[in-house]
Amino acid sequence: MRILLLLWLSVCSFLMIRPAPSMPPSGPSADPDSSAFFQRVGTFVNPVLPGDHPDPTLLMVGNDFYHCGSSFHFTPYLPIYHSRDLVHWEVIARVVPPSSAGWVTDRPSAGIWQGAITRFYGSYWIYFSANGQWFCKADSPKGPWSAPVQLKTNSATGPLGYDNSIFVDDDGKPYMVIKNGQHINRIQALGHDGQLTDTVIKLDWINANLQYSWAEGPVMCKRNGFYYYFPAGDVSGGQYVLRASALTSDSTKWERLGNFFKPVTDPAARFRNPNHISAPIRLPDGSWWTLGQSYEHPSQDDWSGMGRQTSLFRVVWDGDRPWGMAPSSQPQIAPDLPRSGIPWRSVRSDYFDKDTLNPCWHFLNRHAAAHYSLNARKGWLRLSPDSLRAHLLQKETDHDYSAVTRVDLDAEAGSARAGLYLTNGNQKKIARLYTGYEGGKRIVFQCDSVIRSMPNQAGNTVWLRLDRQGHLLTGYFSSDGKTWTAIGDPVSAMALDSTQPNWNSWVGTSLGLFAEGKPADFDEFIYKDGFIPLSAAGYNNYFGVERVDRGTQAFVTNTSSHGGWFMLSGVDLGSSSDPGRSAKRPLEVKIRAESAVGGNVEVWLDDLGKGTLLATIPIRRTGAPGHVMEFRRSIANFTGQHDFFIKYPPAKNAVYIRSVCFATRSPND
Repeated sequence: MRILLLLWLSVCSFLMIRPAPSMPPSGPSADPDSSAFFQRVGTFVNPVLPGDHPDPTLLMVGNDFYHCGSSFHFTPYLPIYHSRDLVHWEVIARVVPPSSAGWVTDRPSAGIWQGAITRFYGSYWIYFSANGQWFCKADSPKGPWSAPVQLKTNSATGPLGYDNSIFVDDDGKPYMVIKNGQHINRIQALGHDGQLTDTVIKLDWINANLQYSWAEGPVMCKRNGFYYYFPAGDVSGGQYVLRASALTSDSTKWERLGNFFKPVTDPAARFRNPNHISAPIRLPDGSWWTLGQSYEHPSQDDWSGMGRQTSLFRVVWDGDRPWGMAPSSQPQIAPDLPRSGIPWRSVRSDYFDKDTLNPCWHFLNRHAAAHYSLNARKGWLRLSPDSLRAHLLQKETDHDYSAVTRVDLDAEAGSARAGLYLTNGNQKKIARLYTGYEGGKRIVFQCDSVIRSMPNQAGNTVWLRLDRQGHLLTGYFSSDGKTWTAIGDPVSAMALDSTQPNWNSWVGTSLGLFAEGKPADFDEFIYKDGFIPLSAAGYNNYFGVERVDRGTQAFVTNTSSHGGWFMLSGVDLGSSSDPGRSAKRPLEVKIRAESAVGGNVEVWLDDLGKGTLLATIPIRRTGAPGHVMEFRRSIANFTGQHDFFIKYPPAKNAVYIRSVCFATRSPND
């Protein structure tokens, strides 16, 4: 299966790179000579929803955007994402709780598929497939959502399949776009009760000869009186488009327009085969946009294990013919929409100081969802395993990060263990860092078949830290959260990260906490701890910079005389209620860099230009390449998880930045 996948992707890449005749203009990639983009964040890079986010659907209501897709076995099912600018997304709700989903098959590759979010007849609806078609209804995307209702079918409609979507016509009438197997593509209206009504419009001719592989995940939109029907190929890629001037079963009234996406021209494009798009939407400025999924292409470094990640694409029109912009890893001009303070999508820290669980978390099965508590010990999360492992996870979103927790476990005997947990989609490849009993109290770091351990000299309450730098993982432990001891050298995580058998059970990697053998308490889960050096090469958004590798060290420098910038998302500076991390003491920011010419580097909080300028750091000349020095400046005290922007001086290759770190200062400094 893996060999066939690689061969298929290689063929698709070859076909997509070839120039196509009579193509429209290349579209909205950012102009490298425009100084405006060096002064503000007007661009983005894909994916905007990093990590496992398959089968996207998209809804625009006023100034708000909502996304949902297939959640598979991750529960609570069907997370709803919210955005105001199509680039920054946050989880605001989960539609189906485990207690309402007893009929859902509870294992990898199963669960709930589709998650088609829509609005019609004054309500929000979400349709999904799980041993049949179902829907839930709400007055707000935040919920509460109704209990699932099964969608009825009949002999004329036939089986309802999976990965269906909802199209709402100009007159407000909704239709389900039905897909079952490779040959059945149909459309049927929905009534005020959410059930199918009227006669079915049969489009089974669309894929009668398997022209589009599976012709799955069909979506529709309307423009200038034309109906546009977008079927996807299959999981390896392919997105197509047809159009007609009326909703009809008559194949002669429909025109096949061919491929939807333009051919790839960026040789460094990481997501080369997008498909399964959301229905394109039109913004008030007249521009059109869509979301699409794709595995990260293995030729650009194999991160297929993270799953199908979701990117944002501009849609341009050649007359009445739509084109999706070619996939690219270069900065793209962002939609002309205001920011609203939503951070870049990233794993979220949690200090477990709320009475309800943050909706960013999920479980790998319904059983585990009943084995946690936020009330057993105030300010702590308790995981209480029985014969099975208890856990709490989020979708992994980055290639470079640190994950830190403080765990309280008296591992005096047996199989008691608790700590940090990283697993691939089918849960066959895992990495764990834990305190536990292994013939004595020990700290253990396991990555696939590699196991290392050390005596636990920190006591029952211990800090654990898992560092990822690309495909390398390193485990640490500490008694105070400040002084860390490494458990051996870095270990390769390629077994988790690379192309997985059986499509990784259709989902990607997850990161979080676990306990086995006996209950364990967790004081906090910290992601991208700002007090630990953050690799500049782990940036999430950028403009005018590039990564430069020198031996084993990665640096980031600017490529223009206008300067340049990069962003590190979701950096955690602690909680004001967390005295263990001395969050209330004065702060300083430190940059490790080298420079032949020197210049001022700016550090911004939450946005560039419109955010807060934390510090201007003069970078001196450091001499010969490879001579790295540390430069620091005091900053105002603040806490929380934030996006940070590093802005270069206006001179090409002025500064090479290795890392950024925050630190507490002694009052005597």
